[in-house]
Formats: sequence, structure tokens, C-alpha cells
Amino acid sequence: MNGLSAWLTEASREQKRTLLAASLGWMLDSMDVMLYALVLGPVQRAMHLSAAVSGAMMSATLISAAVGGIAFGWFADRAGRVRALSLSVLIYSVSTAFCGLAHTAAELMAFRALLGLGMGGEWASGAALVAETWPAQHRGKALALVQSAWAIGFALGAALVAVILPRFGWRAVFFAGIAPALVALWVQRGVREPEAWRRERSPQVRMGALFRRPLGCATLICAAMNAASLFAWWGLFTWVPRFLSMPAARGGRGLGIVLTSEWTIVMQIGTFLGYVTFGYIADRFSRKRTYIVYLVVAAILVPAFAFVRSPDALLLLCPLIGFFGTGYFSGFAVIASELFPTALRGSAMGFVYNIGRMISAVAPWMIGAVSESAGLGWALCLTSGAFLLAALIATGLQPSRGEAAVAVR
Repeated sequence: MNGLSAWLTEASREQKRTLLAASLGWMLDSMDVMLYALVLGPVQRAMHLSAAVSGAMMSATLISAAVGGIAFGWFADRAGRVRALSLSVLIYSVSTAFCGLAHTAAELMAFRALLGLGMGGEWASGAALVAETWPAQHRGKALALVQSAWAIGFALGAALVAVILPRFGWRAVFFAGIAPALVALWVQRGVREPEAWRRERSPQVRMGALFRRPLGCATLICAAMNAASLFAWWGLFTWVPRFLSMPAARGGRGLGIVLTSEWTIVMQIGTFLGYVTFGYIADRFSRKRTYIVYLVVAAILVPAFAFVRSPDALLLLCPLIGFFGTGYFSGFAVIASELFPTALRGSAMGFVYNIGRMISAVAPWMIGAVSESAGLGWALCLTSGAFLLAALIATGLQPSRGEAAVAVR
């Protein structure tokens, strides 16, 4: 165990602080996603929303997140990773609380769209901050640890819903989302900009360089594979809590809200291990191959998860689908961060991640719409094809500078 954690214990104080800042931002971003997913049923009933409209709420958030992510990526290259990270966390935490004040579908849609602006900006600025602070031989593990915070945030969101919803209702659940604002204040005061960004930033570099040689091909592949993988993720995990809690007579598994929250926490144990394990494998072997294997296994697991009837088998599949169906995001973070130069890293990561997020925004709506005629189990299987498409696109990736450094060390 000492050898496994030595890279972290021997890191500098600054490296640990940036890792903590990015991890907290990503964890609380994830918590918000889970809050919405788990109160979806009560919100539907209170506002008389169809499944398609409920899915469209998340789709609107994703479209807004794409806009916010591209804008914050540009802002991070000009004003700094720390400023972009703290501002994005502040926006999405305040907007989550506003969702608890909504009384109509239009109001909730507006608050979710505002929330998306901050949610989109957090990932690119946090990942760039860590990538520029950590050396290539440990970058995969560091970014995997950041990604693993998503699983912690999901579990935290599930725990909050289990405690708050039965006693205080769905509005109080959203009010709890104001807590990340405190993290934003700490990030702004306690974390320094990376030396690499201060040394290499250049106001003369334009985003247009992402679409010309030598970066154009990398931009296209990263954006396309992320669009496919995000379609799979949002389509699957937006609806998994509803699938588990919905009565069996309506195509669900009839677990109810409290038991669904508990099983979601079990799933996030697998997700956490998937994230972290990816980092060790990727730093030891190939980022690209590890990424593709995760996607292919996820594609195989989705139909089994959707149609298995045994509660024991379903409980076994929950952590496995979390492990492979989410763990591959550690790969995208390190692959994207190493393909682009420092002066454009924030803009590039913001663009390739969030264009993919914008395209994938149709997924929650599509799964909800298909479920109304074919059932939620069959609808979830659409995500299996998206996982396979992402794996196919990823075969076109070229080795990154960081991967080459790991290979020769």
C-alpha cells in the first residue's frame, strides 16, 4: 500500500492543494447532478411533468453547461485556472439553491440553465490546474483521483436526499446545494495559479488554432469520442435512480427512494474504484487502450443491468457498471490535458468536453421519450451503442506527450 500511495504522500504542498481544490469542485458538481436525479419523481408529481419534459430539464442544463464550459475554458487561459474554478463553483452552488424556489416548469428550467453555466466551467479549469501542477508519470493517478471525487459527490447527494427528502421535501434538498459556495471562497484564497500557466500564457494565441494543423485532428477526435461517451453516461445515469425506484409494474425495479439511495451509494463505491484504478493502469501502461477497454466492458454490462430480474444480481451489477461505465472519464481527463499546449489547454479542454456535452444533451430527453413507448429498460440499452461508438472513435487517438514521457521513464 505504501508503494501505491507514495506518489501522493511525497507530493509538494502546492500539488496537494490543487488536487484538493479540483476534487472538491468536481465532487460538489456531482452532488448537484444526483440531487436532481433522485428528486426527479417528486418534482414530476409536484409540477405535473412528463418523463420527456423531465429529461429535457437535464438536457437544458447540459446545453447551458456546454456554453459555460467553452466560455470558462477561454477565461481560464486568460485570467487563470483558479479564478475560473472558484467562479464556476460559486455560480452552480447558488443556482442549485434557486431551484428550490421554482414553482413552475419554466422557472425550474431557467434555474437549471443558469446552474449549467457554472457546472460546465468547473471541469476544464480544475483538470487544467491539476495537469499543469503534476508531472507526467503521476498525472494519470492525480487526475483519476480528481475524477473519483465524482463518485463521492454522487454518494453524498444520495445520502442528503435520503436524510432530507422524507422529512423536509424536495425543495429543501436543493437548498442544501448552497454549501459549495464556501469551497469557492477557499479556492480563491488558498490556491495559486500553476507556474506553467504563468510562464506560458499568451494573449496572442487564438482558439482558431484548435481547428488547424497540428491540433485540428486531436480536437475532432476528442470532441467526437466525448460526445458519444457523454451521451451514454447522461442517458444512463440520469435515469438509473428512476429505473431503480420506479414500480416493477411500470418497468422499474420497485426499490423506492430510500433503498435506491442506498444502492446508489453501493454503485458509487464501484465508480470510485473504477476512477482510481484507471489512473494506476494508465500511468503504467497505455491511456488509450485502458480507455477503450473500459468503454467496451460498459457497453456489455448495460443490457445485463437493464434486464436482470434478481435483486442480488442487480446489486452485484451496480458497482460493476459504476466501475466501467464511469471510470473511463479518468482517461478522458488525462488524454485531453496532454494533447494540447499550456497556452490553449483551458480553451481546448473546455471546447472538446463541452461540445461533446452539448451534443449529448439530447440523451436524457431521448431516453425519457423512448421509455414512454418501449419501457425504461429498453431505452437504457441505447446507451450501450453509444459506449461502443466512443470506443471506436478512440482508436484514432495518437499517443500524447505525457504518455510518451511515461513510456520512456
